[in-house]
Amino acid sequence: MARRKKIYEGKAKIIYEGPEPGTIVQYFKDDATAFNAEKKDVIDGKGVLNNRLSEYFMTGLNQIGVPTHFIKSLNMREQLCRQVEIVPLEVIVRNYAAGTMSTRLGIEEGTQLPRPIVEYCYKDDSLGDPLVSEEHIAAFGWASQQDMEDILSLALRVNDFMSGIMFGVGIKLVDFKIEIGRVFEGDFQRLIVADEISPDSCRLWDMETGQKLDKDVFRRDLGSLTDAYTEVARRLGVIPTPSTPITKPTLIN
Repeated sequence: MARRKKIYEGKAKIIYEGPEPGTIVQYFKDDATAFNAEKKDVIDGKGVLNNRLSEYFMTGLNQIGVPTHFIKSLNMREQLCRQVEIVPLEVIVRNYAAGTMSTRLGIEEGTQLPRPIVEYCYKDDSLGDPLVSEEHIAAFGWASQQDMEDILSLALRVNDFMSGIMFGVGIKLVDFKIEIGRVFEGDFQRLIVADEISPDSCRLWDMETGQKLDKDVFRRDLGSLTDAYTEVARRLGVIPTPSTPITKPTLIN
């Protein structure tokens, strides 16, 4: 088998050229990073779980008419995806105050927001992915006004889908971030959900206990990250639930 050409390596994934023009292969690593990669570790099995969970969410979005770059799963760690031109923004949707919003605005973590709030960060690790306004986005040409309307619509549709899915398994969707890609079809472009959706990019809390089931477990040293991600996958049915042990039959004389 010919060696694939690496296009890009990030903190959690490697992107390779795909088998056909206009496709890429997305490989999920076991690396975990936080605080702009100041904290690092390798968590066995994390890449497999994120691959399976992102496949689950992207497939669901495709089925309800929210376009994504996901085509199909190739194996336990790889996905075949459409090649896109990434809009240089992280799109964050917040349903509850947490993380940097709580720090920035002095709002207690877990406070429900009056409505979903969408924020934008400029994608640049060297700058720490700074928060930017729509004025910045327009002024520097990162996205047009029509793009921003489409991005907002996509973000809120993803939020509706994800909130419902998580509510059904007793998990609160606190916030999440997505990336948006441009695909060109003839002279026209459209925007689709790209990158990944996984516990790496969401805050997920158990609705009853408040237990964190996302990357905050790693950020804050709250226990096993693999156990947290496995619990999310188990509740969603992405991985099988252990069956009831088979008992030894009793012999009757």
